[in-house]
Amino acid sequence: MNKNLKIYFGGSIKGGRSKVEDYKKIVDYLKTVGTVLDEHVADPNLKSTGETIGPVEIYKRDVNWINECDILIAEVTVPSLGVGYEIGYAESLNKKIICLYQANENLSAMIKGNENITQISYNNIDELLTELSVYFK
Repeated sequence: MNKNLKIYFGGSIKGGRSKVEDYKKIVDYLKTVGTVLDEHVADPNLKSTGETIGPVEIYKRDVNWINECDILIAEVTVPSLGVGYEIGYAESLNKKIICLYQANENLSAMIKGNENITQISYNNIDELLTELSVYFK
């Protein structure tokens, strides 16, 4: 395992926070395999109204983190324009991308049809964490 692995985690903020408990568990696991650059996405206190800093600062910070990361991992069950943008931006940099999604949800064809994106569907969070541990072995 490469503890120097830099991970950018994408998850919905303004699109809805219904998966935040899963985000927290995912980020906690990812912190065992590398450094999560943006773990605030999993903060249960972060509401759908967003952060207290402005959009320009958020954009610059997040783009810098994506430039710096080795891999972008996004939980895409809850649709999010921002996460979609992050995925597209990471792909333009030829970053490794993994999209995670609840198996019973309808995943966007732009993600599902993209052969450059590793996709992991799951029925529950424990199953997902097992899948991630297999991936990172």
